[in-house]
Amino acid sequence: MTLIAAIGLAGCGPALASGQTAPTTASTPARPAATAAGGVTASAQAGPAGVTASTDDYRLGVADKIRILIFDEPSLSGEFLVNANGKLSLPLIGDVDAAGVTTTALAATIQRKLADGYLREPRVSIDVLTFRPYYILGEVNKPGEYPYSSGLTVLNAVATAEGFTYRASKKSVVVKHAGEATEETVPLSPDLRVRPGDTIRIRERLF
Repeated sequence: MTLIAAIGLAGCGPALASGQTAPTTASTPARPAATAAGGVTASAQAGPAGVTASTDDYRLGVADKIRILIFDEPSLSGEFLVNANGKLSLPLIGDVDAAGVTTTALAATIQRKLADGYLREPRVSIDVLTFRPYYILGEVNKPGEYPYSSGLTVLNAVATAEGFTYRASKKSVVVKHAGEATEETVPLSPDLRVRPGDTIRIRERLF
């Protein structure tokens, strides 16, 4: 048995005759695969400022910017901002509630609305591009609103606000999460994370 024939029998495809070249095939761009649950996908992508985050349980809020892809429907796809009413204004289906909703749930809602008389078996993918800003107040040198980035810690946020003032307490901070009515005092540690939409207040220390 020749070496070429042995390779063919080993499962590497049919052997080629001497001098014969293998046919070439044009490569086609890979299309994002739909999930088993109706073709809904949701992920996080790097935005203009390198924003990345897991969106499995992230709930959207006002000022979040997302990319919606309707497969094979470029005219319906695009980048959208959650407006002040917590909604997205989308082609064909109009306003859709987005604030307080996960990207997976939002994709399923959009898919259901598109399937109701507009598209046959639509497939929807959602990427979070940029997250809503956070706010840092109190005893920092430059309090105000700042853009959120993935992995942000309170100490990073303080550094962005040009550091603590000389009066600042560095033992704990007061945090109010977006959508919550009450503040929470938490110990300040190097790994204390900031969430999109958080309000962080640095208190004055007691002399």
